[in-house]
Amino acid sequence: MELVTFLVDFILHVDVHLHTFVTNYGNWVYALLFLIIFVETGVVVMPFLPGDSLLFVVGALCGVGLMSYPLAIGLLWVAAVLGDQTNFTIGRWVGPRVFQWEQSRLFNRAAFDQAHAFYEKYGGITIILARFFPFMRTFVPFVGGVADMNRVRFTAYNVIGGGIWVVGIVTAGFFPGSIPRVKENLDKIIWGAILVPGVIVLAGAGQARRKGAARA
Repeated sequence: MELVTFLVDFILHVDVHLHTFVTNYGNWVYALLFLIIFVETGVVVMPFLPGDSLLFVVGALCGVGLMSYPLAIGLLWVAAVLGDQTNFTIGRWVGPRVFQWEQSRLFNRAAFDQAHAFYEKYGGITIILARFFPFMRTFVPFVGGVADMNRVRFTAYNVIGGGIWVVGIVTAGFFPGSIPRVKENLDKIIWGAILVPGVIVLAGAGQARRKGAARA
């Protein structure tokens, strides 16, 4: 229970915890950040870690000189790419072992074929866009692996999407990070980074469900 309480507090006050960690442990913060980004993107059961807000706070800390901007960008980009590759590989390993049992209740050949066709056609843009949505950036590479998406194609879009995500959000926090008003309202910015993408995903899912019901 204490671990859950700490994780919730860390997610909601990531700016305070990171600042304290940098002050107390210096460059070890890079190892901590690498681990968090890798786990959030690479372990399908850990989608709740604060990826977007964490990157923004890292940018803000770089902006005030507490962290190195190029080092943070490089390490977190690698962590994001390796995380997605790991998640994809887990999906590739899990998928065949579940779906090869054609008589089992878990297998649905039509659904598998549809997922494979979708990822072959739209997998690239899906992988890139999913980076900016909590939960989706954790599940999309896993499902891509299950759907047997071409690995070379996945890797190319993984590298591109990871770069856009890390560079974009860290840079977004870098320049305004030293502005007093941004510092004072950083907790609200973090809440926005957590809630807004989630609302967009839920709204999109609701609209898709309504369209599906209308067609039926």
